[in-house]
Amino acid sequence: MVATIPWRYGLESRQLRYFVTVARERNFTRAAEKLRIAQPPLSRQIQQLEDELGVALFDRATRPLALTDAGRLLFEQAVHVLDRMSEMTAMIRRLVEADKPRFAIGFVPSTLYGYLPEVIRRYRAARPGVELTLVELTTIEQLAALKEGRIDVGFGRIQFEDPAIQRTVLRNEKLCVALPSGHPLTARTSPPGLGDLAAYPLIIYPKAPRPSYADQVLALLRDRDLKPPTVYEVRELQTALGLVAAENGICVVPAGVQQFRRNNVVYLPINEPDAVSPVIMSTRKGDKSPEIAFVLRLIKEMYRKEGVTFGM
Repeated sequence: MVATIPWRYGLESRQLRYFVTVARERNFTRAAEKLRIAQPPLSRQIQQLEDELGVALFDRATRPLALTDAGRLLFEQAVHVLDRMSEMTAMIRRLVEADKPRFAIGFVPSTLYGYLPEVIRRYRAARPGVELTLVELTTIEQLAALKEGRIDVGFGRIQFEDPAIQRTVLRNEKLCVALPSGHPLTARTSPPGLGDLAAYPLIIYPKAPRPSYADQVLALLRDRDLKPPTVYEVRELQTALGLVAAENGICVVPAGVQQFRRNNVVYLPINEPDAVSPVIMSTRKGDKSPEIAFVLRLIKEMYRKEGVTFGM
């Protein structure tokens, strides 16, 4: 059973940094050398942290040192917090030093297989004076990031209602199915329907947070009263395709993912007109930033040249 840490006191970033270093080195002497401090002060800081939290973070009876359940929980959270602090510090430093305006784009990974990379390339070429930051976030994480000002625009796939957010459906991307190369469906002379796919184990992503693209796929099947024999949930697209290659199941993916070539994985279109996933651009409602308007104009120009219908 994982211990619950009682957050009775505010933690200092220095304490977290010391703790993470000891946890990684699994030795106080090596951690002190890496931190360039003496071992006794380091030991006192860790002991003070344990006293404040009211739990033991290390099992000192083991060699090398081992984390307790509470220590593992704190380590996972501390690494994330320190990474975010480092990222924010670096972003602010770059902004101040370069004295450039900042524009941050959030995106879900599957949009990188579509038109987004070309939009980013054209934006950089046209706006060399803007500090452009790219942040991988789920659609739900983009919602919070927009409100907090960490990003200025987000590209995702999930429809959600929020009075503070403006959503623009850029297009509805067709879905296809990723199959092992020797799968029976690859021998068909016509594209499979969802009913055909439901006969096989299904791999969906992401596992969390929800709702997500995984729920879009499950909803397509549920609307037709279809239920695969097994559903495997994984964290990310690359993992899903790896399991497909290992013949653990099939995976429904946006058509743009076909650009990602992998041994023993083939892609087939799905013979269902509503088997689509929207690509949605999200911004803060009322944000009149010229950069947002410029990005939207780039997208429309690209769609027009590629024959893609905007908003469909």
